[in-house]
Amino acid sequence: MGEKLQFTELDQYLFGQGTHYDVYRKLGAHPMKRGKKEGVYFAVWAPNAQAVSVIGEFNDWDEQVSPMKKVGPIGVFEVFVPGAKIGQLYKFFIIGMHGEHIYKADPYANEAELRPGTASRITDIGAYKWKDATWMKNRQKFDENKDAMAIYEVHPGSWMKHPATEEDEKGFYNYRELAVKLARYVKDMGYTHVELMGIAEHPFDGSWGYQVTGYYAPTSRYGTPQDFKYMVDYLHRQKIGVILDWVPAHFPKDAHGLVNFDGTAVYEHADPRQGEHPDWGTKIYNYGRPEVKNFLIANALFWIEECHVDGLRVDAVASMLYLDYGKNDGQWVANKYGGNQNLEAIEFFKHLNTVVLGRNHGTVMIAEESTAWPKVTGKTEDDGLGFSLKWNMGWMNDFLEYMKLDPYFRKFNHNKMTFSMTYAYSEKYILVISHDEVVHLKKSMLEKMPGEPDDKFKNLKAAYTFMFCHPGKKLLFMGQEFGQLREWSEERELDWFLLGEEKHCDLKDFVQALLKMYRKYPALYAMDTNPSGFEWINADDGDRSIYSFVRKSPTGRNNLLVVCNFTPVDRPDYRVGVPKKKQYTLVLDENGQTEKKVFKAEASECDNRPFSFAYPLPGYGVAVFKY
Repeated sequence: MGEKLQFTELDQYLFGQGTHYDVYRKLGAHPMKRGKKEGVYFAVWAPNAQAVSVIGEFNDWDEQVSPMKKVGPIGVFEVFVPGAKIGQLYKFFIIGMHGEHIYKADPYANEAELRPGTASRITDIGAYKWKDATWMKNRQKFDENKDAMAIYEVHPGSWMKHPATEEDEKGFYNYRELAVKLARYVKDMGYTHVELMGIAEHPFDGSWGYQVTGYYAPTSRYGTPQDFKYMVDYLHRQKIGVILDWVPAHFPKDAHGLVNFDGTAVYEHADPRQGEHPDWGTKIYNYGRPEVKNFLIANALFWIEECHVDGLRVDAVASMLYLDYGKNDGQWVANKYGGNQNLEAIEFFKHLNTVVLGRNHGTVMIAEESTAWPKVTGKTEDDGLGFSLKWNMGWMNDFLEYMKLDPYFRKFNHNKMTFSMTYAYSEKYILVISHDEVVHLKKSMLEKMPGEPDDKFKNLKAAYTFMFCHPGKKLLFMGQEFGQLREWSEERELDWFLLGEEKHCDLKDFVQALLKMYRKYPALYAMDTNPSGFEWINADDGDRSIYSFVRKSPTGRNNLLVVCNFTPVDRPDYRVGVPKKKQYTLVLDENGQTEKKVFKAEASECDNRPFSFAYPLPGYGVAVFKY
């Protein structure tokens, strides 16, 4: 074995410390030359294996031909196989601690065989020439506290599809086709980012990509790793950021995956009370084991540094933080202090976020955390977890509960829409209406709304206006922008045919107007984390179910006054109190109107303010004025 091929002593030391941040360049399968011979270098971590060999198309899957050599006590095995080529399938054949014969896909593989196949595929991940230098340079200046962020959440396999054929029954778009179509649509609508679900390789379509077997492999459903890089590159050149869903909370029990990797618990906890999610039927990572932490942290860096992704939305954070998450008494083990906090997971998050954000300025780490765990977006030196942003699940639940109500009952639930402002600055938030809210009989956004079809559209416009003007970044799941009627299913494309109907087309245009307004006025995003950027005009108008508030810009110019009416009752003589005796120019109403009507404030007390102006507010009407 040539010296430079080896998984060196330094590699072993760093990996054993959990700080080998580009270990994916060593472990896995890497085409290279050794002397004059072209071939592939393979390396795998299997600490308790008796023996390991690599089997594949290059050796007729023969378990004897390419035995791997154990390097050092850490348990990494390596071999150089002359003649192995890019595109060939392979697996590791492991003789386990107790003599069992185990066949595993490569945990560090950069490409996987298309399901139902379970082998890994040799590829050269580095063989892509990036063209997004301008984006990458500008990215370093991005500041999620002050910059606009409106995210379009997309499941690539069901956003748009080709008609099914015998050869291609699923009709998936390739990453390259998707790049062009998605960029055009997202740019036209006015979103700043896309968040892609289910990119890491996973065996089962119905898991939506939340049960991962190939953490370092973009799923082969939509093409090669180079195709995936092309998509990120293309979106960047269209000035669209890319966020991926990332799942370090658990992994599935598929035989070719990480479970019981060398006949022992390698990636997971051996004790089922620590290593199993009873509800999900999945395994929980052992965050205290340095090599496991390293596998996950290097994976986050792989997507961001190797694939140029702009951020990760970390799934199911609460399930990692609480040892008793989804468990009954007797199903979990307390920490050393007797508590239910997972101390190792807390340490893992601090390490992860510090390294990822420290090395990649302008990227974001987003927590999907459903409890009131303190300081999720707090600095690690203040004992926070160090995330950039957190999904605001509390706001989302209250908001959707309110919007589902018959307008008559909204007056008794007025505080559901104001409560979020009591904790709005405790974390740095994203307001989300994600895929989770439009599946499993929860109904689509349009169908959640009360009333006749016309009322549903009016309710939804008012809802989206409130959301876009409330502090916090924004996320909408695909289809919500045009009023998808059916619940989302990963099996079929969105109901694009609805855009042939005037009401759906009108809603899409309205959301586009909201997005353009959101990006045009810094008042709507630049002070999201600053309490002085928001002020209620009237938070207590429960009888009429009207909310009015102000969003202020950092410069004090082009502030916005927002009014939303959540009942079908017209208020022809509506009067709103205002902060200053100025002119107020209408920039958006329920018709997406941007005719600049001007209203002059007069000395007439209203909403406990000396100045006000009157204008007709229709049922379910909204109005945004700049001043």
